[in-house]
Amino acid sequence: MTQGEALAIVKTGVNVFLTGEPGSGKTHTINAYIAWLRACGIEPSITAATGIAATHVGGMTIHSWSGIGVTQNLTPAEVDRIAGKEHIARRILKAKVLIIEEVSMLSADTFAGVDAICQEVRRDERPFGGLTVVLVGDFFQLPPIARRAFGVSNMREEHEDTIFAYASASWRALNPIVCYLTEQHRQEDNNFLEILSAIRNGDVEQHHYERLLTRQTESSFVPADAPKLYTHNADVDRINATELAKLPGASKKFLMTSKGRDALVEGLKRGCLSPEVLELKEGAKVMFTKNSPQGKFVNGTLGTVTGFEHGTGTPLVTTRQGLTVTAEPMEWQVEEQGKVRASVAQVPLRLAYAMTVHKSQGLSMDAAVIDLSRAFEYGQGYVALSRVRRLDGVYLLGLGQRALQVHPAILEEDGHFRAASEAAAQTFGEMPQEAVVELQMKFVKATGGAWKERVADSAAGVAVKGLQGRLAQTLQASRDGRTLADVAKERGLTVSTIVKHLEELAEAGSLARKDVAHLLPAPSALAEIQEVLDGADTDRLAPVFTALGGRYSFEEIRLVRLMRSSVRA
Repeated sequence: MTQGEALAIVKTGVNVFLTGEPGSGKTHTINAYIAWLRACGIEPSITAATGIAATHVGGMTIHSWSGIGVTQNLTPAEVDRIAGKEHIARRILKAKVLIIEEVSMLSADTFAGVDAICQEVRRDERPFGGLTVVLVGDFFQLPPIARRAFGVSNMREEHEDTIFAYASASWRALNPIVCYLTEQHRQEDNNFLEILSAIRNGDVEQHHYERLLTRQTESSFVPADAPKLYTHNADVDRINATELAKLPGASKKFLMTSKGRDALVEGLKRGCLSPEVLELKEGAKVMFTKNSPQGKFVNGTLGTVTGFEHGTGTPLVTTRQGLTVTAEPMEWQVEEQGKVRASVAQVPLRLAYAMTVHKSQGLSMDAAVIDLSRAFEYGQGYVALSRVRRLDGVYLLGLGQRALQVHPAILEEDGHFRAASEAAAQTFGEMPQEAVVELQMKFVKATGGAWKERVADSAAGVAVKGLQGRLAQTLQASRDGRTLADVAKERGLTVSTIVKHLEELAEAGSLARKDVAHLLPAPSALAEIQEVLDGADTDRLAPVFTALGGRYSFEEIRLVRLMRSSVRA
């Protein structure tokens, strides 16, 4: 499903689970939805399962929002006690749309507890008291930790147990429509994408390990300005302190300031990637921790402190792209019903010598030094590797036996999510555009908003023989004789995604040989690929890629396979 298709669905007011691989655009899509709601006069309640995620979205943790705190397995008496708190009740009664980011890190008990409190406060037995609920997350990333009572073992050294929110009765009652984003906007390396997909599918083979191990190196040979990702906090603290101490001169300290209620401020401080006391020296390697409104940097941009502004002492940072930026303090806020309830201000930097895999979630990096020798949690390796855009930006210090494992329960559930998403895409795709817009309009009016938009995103794009949106754009570009690389660059997608569009067109019977003939390899290469495909005893492409000695890309192999099997004359 594309971002536009998902956005059109979520605007109709249905309960939604928005998911997809890292880099598929979940954050971009939910931000577009939030902006649309606000343009219609609807203020969403924005929450997240962790403090770090909450700071990324400008909200508060779902634990604080609901009043549940750290309590699990709520008794009826505890639900009644929490629901009786005036500020909690007022917040939940005013809510119209509840957004929960990183729901994959929320335990089933906590998810059910929030549901129970919403029902109690709103005196409504529907899931979450009748609120429109939008869940965002990827269950292949770091899992929630719950108590041993659940009896489901995970990989943690402490042998704690884990259970996911989707396993709760509250999730089943909510029955969210699944919107599984399938286009890739972060990774730019198709070979690397194949490795990440293999990890995600629980299908890692020897050649995947071998390709990753080509990136293994000694710590003395890694780029000096690339952040290091470790699985344990002790390694991170030690490396950052050691590297800063090596630089000459006295350090400058920048103190975080705050406004608002203590509990909310403390939550912001815990989730903020910039520390309460930021200690810097000239020459220090740093990473920006927030997006620049002017577009000068984003969360994850790397650079070096090249000086301090005369008079103010504000750090001057030169990015890897050669741009020198004055890193002035910025704010992280908790918003509720359109009002700022608490905020912290700090220079948007942190030392970039090292950070934990956990705190790297949500970041995109050009390069990273990754130590997975002591990975102890399902998904740690996947999260760390998927932060990086290309395989040549990965510098491995170690790769433990557990590093590439994902939770086995998720492998099966992911198939259900994908199937549900495809069904939703088909259902909404078959609806007349006017009917979709009518649903969106009714949702806005029912929620007390004012209708501002008459065009739904899912119908954007040209029409070709009854097709609409992304597939029509790809088909038209192919018929125009455009190259895959040009089409991908223009639309901000990967070449792999454009080939997937062609595969979908072929499956629908909408693609002819003449449409893709110009995209095929040279005749000699075409014959070689066809020969190996003919002799393959599996539908998987990795063995074909290996048999061809890596001389041809996965996209070239897929195009040849497409011509052999699905494209009409």
